[in-house]
Amino acid sequence: MTHSSPVGSSSSPVELAETPTATARAIAAGVKPRAYGGWYVAEHRLKVMRGYLQTMIATGIGTPLLYLYALGVGLATLVDANMGAGGSQVSYLIFVAPALLCSAALTAATEEFSYPIMLGFKWNPTFFGMNAAPMQGGQIINGVTYSVIIRLVAQSIVYYLFMLLFGAIPGPLGWLVIVVGVMTGMALGTMLMAYATHLEEDKGQFNYIMRFGVIPMTLFSGTFFPLSTLPVWLHWIGWISPLWHGTELSRVLSYGYEEPIWLSAIHVVYLVALTILGWWLARRLAVRRLNK
Repeated sequence: MTHSSPVGSSSSPVELAETPTATARAIAAGVKPRAYGGWYVAEHRLKVMRGYLQTMIATGIGTPLLYLYALGVGLATLVDANMGAGGSQVSYLIFVAPALLCSAALTAATEEFSYPIMLGFKWNPTFFGMNAAPMQGGQIINGVTYSVIIRLVAQSIVYYLFMLLFGAIPGPLGWLVIVVGVMTGMALGTMLMAYATHLEEDKGQFNYIMRFGVIPMTLFSGTFFPLSTLPVWLHWIGWISPLWHGTELSRVLSYGYEEPIWLSAIHVVYLVALTILGWWLARRLAVRRLNK
């Protein structure tokens, strides 16, 4: 006596047992996102950046060209001509160029770690969609951070090439200003990312940060003139500013600016510590917010 298969079924019981179930396929499909979720998010963020790629190219080329020419060549002729016998050991162009690179990286980091973070959580909540997939909040923050690092590296390389073109990198270790520029941007950027991750409503907070935080930081961090020329009661602004630490360190590497080795070590530790702290806080806050 033979047994026929159920109506509409073309597979034997053995074949059905060997066929992966939907659950098994879903689990298998989620292996790579769970392992490399941060890089998937970074890829997504880089594709989003393509939407304003022309703006990034224009500012990435125009900013170093205009600033180095206006400040390093135009203003430098006046500064260098009026430099006394006890003046700086280098020209104003060589002095200001590393600071401009760090300042540009800082500005780019504030752009990427402010409104785009708010966008992913509130206005276009793609982060919640990613979190519903086999990704965790920490991976989402990692991916955003990876993408910003890639942008800062590319931008700093372009700035460095313009510095070479203008003859503003006399030292053999000058290429390390690229690394310092990225570190400077990340030190402030990750802290801002943590704040943006926590933010529920936009009431102009980022505008206040730019006007009363980033701009004064640029003016009072030894960017355009040594911090020692300011009144003593304003020096603390530079001491807590990532831009001052990045600027001082980049000058050491760019043209051999003289400072104690322990102070250079403090610059590195300070920038790395702020980056790690902001990154860690952003991950914790993102996980808490996405899993409510």
